[in-house]
Amino acid sequence: MDTSDILKRVRRIEIKTRGLSRNIFAGEYHSAFKGRGMTFSEVREYRYGDDTRAIDWNVTARYNHPYVKVFEEERELTVVLMIDVSGSRDFGTMSRLKKNQITEIAAVIAFSAIQNNDKIGVIFFSDRVEKFIPPKKGRTHILHIIRELIGFRPESGRTDIAGALQYLTGAIKKRCTCFVISDFIDDHVFERPLVIANKKHDVVALRVHDRRESELPPVGWLYLKDAESGERAWVNTSSRELREEYRRLTLERERELDRVFKQAGVDVASIRADEDYVRALMALFQRRGTGY
Repeated sequence: MDTSDILKRVRRIEIKTRGLSRNIFAGEYHSAFKGRGMTFSEVREYRYGDDTRAIDWNVTARYNHPYVKVFEEERELTVVLMIDVSGSRDFGTMSRLKKNQITEIAAVIAFSAIQNNDKIGVIFFSDRVEKFIPPKKGRTHILHIIRELIGFRPESGRTDIAGALQYLTGAIKKRCTCFVISDFIDDHVFERPLVIANKKHDVVALRVHDRRESELPPVGWLYLKDAESGERAWVNTSSRELREEYRRLTLERERELDRVFKQAGVDVASIRADEDYVRALMALFQRRGTGY
């Protein structure tokens, strides 16, 4: 893909995702992802119904009349997108590749963040940290991120989520909200690094997957290649036993993923590559915003 094609795609994605973040996600994003806490704003006279725990006793004693402290939300967040750029993101059997879905999801989160005056950074990872873009604000920064999402070429095709989480924990000093956008197909165990990362930061898992990763169609012999290891094999998809075993192993992996996310206290949204991601993100934001 040459530079002009990349710029055209950047523009198309900007128009679509900026509109979504402004018109659909703005309120839900704000309520779902809180600031770092409450900061002192001012002192004012006590009014009927005010929380007595907010009374400033020093000022009250000075003026012989009750005064209360007023606090406001410290809104500004640091948002980090942790993007899986391993070989499996190039998989797609329906209307689009996983990497295209990942790009749009990342872009709409980025524009939602910037509209809330949040900083945003990116960690591209495979089985190593491929690139780190430090958190900043501004439309120019967002467009740089989108260009990287579209045109980035990783050095490795394999996956190591644990290593990327460890990098996040060490590289980002202050608490951030981190969206891990991946298919979470990884032979490494990453439960403990996920627990540690989520204690320091607010980690959210966005699992992007393809329908054919969980079920095989009965279409006869297929010559398949593992996108990450490069291994190739002929597979007879007409075999019911093989399809059922494939399905069983997939369900087992998905149950284990659910267990890991639950154990780590991480919110998760599962999004198919060929489905509209708006509904899944809205459900996630609303669930977090209401505490359910």
